[in-house]
Amino acid sequence: MFKIFDTAATGMSAQSLRLNLVASNMANVDSVSSSIEQTYRARQPVFGAMLDRLNPEAPAVGVEMKGVVESQAPLTVEYAPEHSLADEEGYIYRPNVNIVEEMANMISASRSYESNVEVINTAKQLMSATLRMGE
Repeated sequence: MFKIFDTAATGMSAQSLRLNLVASNMANVDSVSSSIEQTYRARQPVFGAMLDRLNPEAPAVGVEMKGVVESQAPLTVEYAPEHSLADEEGYIYRPNVNIVEEMANMISASRSYESNVEVINTAKQLMSATLRMGE
């Protein structure tokens, strides 16, 4: 009966981690580097179903973050020989962060988090109503 709280909590935790990655991507959108290897790349979370360890045949009991992957999209190369971080050929490298995608990810993660909060609130109200029936 209380598994609903655990399941919703794992969803909230996952969306919180997703929001942290979005914030990191957005914070680095204007960073500049002098080499491709040192340039920030957009990061995205990878989620998976959390299975019941005692009963692996049972349905999933939540969501867990499996890892973080870096975007393979090409970096932005800009010719700026006057820039202090320009390489010997005069190029600087900017991250492959797409601010529009990050805003959409932020909205999606926020709404998913809010949905999990609503699940917890609804479950709490239903349990309270059930207990009041016994009075």
